[in-house]
Amino acid sequence: MGQGTRRLIAEGLGSGLLFACVVGSGIMAEALAGGNVAIALLGNTLATGAILYVLITIFGPISGAHFNPAVTLVMRLRGEIATREALAFVVVQLAGGIIGIWLTHLMFDLPILQYSTKARAGIGNWTGEFVATFGLLLTILGAVRHRPDNVPAAVALYIVAGYWFTSSTSFANPAIAVARSLSNSFAGIAPHDVPLFIVSQLAGALAAYVVGRVLFDVAPPGQQP
Repeated sequence: MGQGTRRLIAEGLGSGLLFACVVGSGIMAEALAGGNVAIALLGNTLATGAILYVLITIFGPISGAHFNPAVTLVMRLRGEIATREALAFVVVQLAGGIIGIWLTHLMFDLPILQYSTKARAGIGNWTGEFVATFGLLLTILGAVRHRPDNVPAAVALYIVAGYWFTSSTSFANPAIAVARSLSNSFAGIAPHDVPLFIVSQLAGALAAYVVGRVLFDVAPPGQQP
């Protein structure tokens, strides 16, 4: 099996497991929280942070563990992935993620095909997604530059924090926004609210790319860039 194929499998499988965890833990948390939304969100948060640490640790050495078109976009702009492979990454991230959500519905005896009715719109949510994605990409770029061994922990902890400090609960991922629109559950988003979430996410990613170039692409004194 070629390296390119292995990379695509890692991205698709990682996205599927990540998206399944986000939606599945939301379903489980809501069922067990007895109507307490804060407790449900806490359960959803902890599961997502944990699976991110695991998935980045095991798949990062293979594909870079993007699991996110916004991450892939920034890595393409930085010249770290070719255009053709970047497009393939986005396809398998989305496809793997949707399959992961369908499998989650199957696990919880829910209709496999469904659409979310949960409204997530307005300037607050859009700003939240900009901030969430900006911070996520800045975390990745900074950790890769200064503490590469700590990337799994840094990303996981950022998302754990993002669930609570952003108004949108930190989707920070265009593929997961699309996939979550296909689940009428705790983690869902109405399909008609997805486009502006994606616009906000991509804007945040591009802003992080620019800031990252300023902050992280200059070598510390005495070191080569």
